[in-house]
Amino acid sequence: MNSIKKLQPPLSETDVRSLKAGDEVLITGEIYTARDMAHKRLCEAIEAGRELPFPLEGAIIYFVGPTPARPGRVIGAAGPTTSSRMDAFSPKLLANGLKAMLGKGYRGDEVRDALKKYTAVHLSTIGGAGALLSKHIVAAEVIAYEDLGTEAIRKLQVVDFPAVVAYDCYRNSVYKFTGR
Repeated sequence: MNSIKKLQPPLSETDVRSLKAGDEVLITGEIYTARDMAHKRLCEAIEAGRELPFPLEGAIIYFVGPTPARPGRVIGAAGPTTSSRMDAFSPKLLANGLKAMLGKGYRGDEVRDALKKYTAVHLSTIGGAGALLSKHIVAAEVIAYEDLGTEAIRKLQVVDFPAVVAYDCYRNSVYKFTGR
């Protein structure tokens, strides 16, 4: 039985190389949220040579659009969105230093190739458990694209945020039974 691995961003290449498909991880530290429109804007900023709202080098992006926080909470339900929706943008972000993405579901061939080429991983967490996952988020702050509402980029502080390595940097996957 594998022991649970602790991750603390920003991740190094050594951190990423130590992870294998199926490893359970707990993330503590700073991660960033971004969904479809935020990904598009990040890629446009890279193409235009503009400064990004956060450093990509070693970062983890969580594919989530959290609900509003209830009184006494820092964030509402924060469950992952479908990762394949970010496939068109992920290779460019990986090429610019992103080391991990966190969402749910499959990734396309181009993303899996980019994970290997740029030594990065895709992590998955439990869909439908947004209220439970939000308990691992101890601080949240909108840092960019506020006009996107729930899909604005947020900087999150997380403690022991649970995930599984779905795709490692060696092109292995927990989804072997489907051939993906």
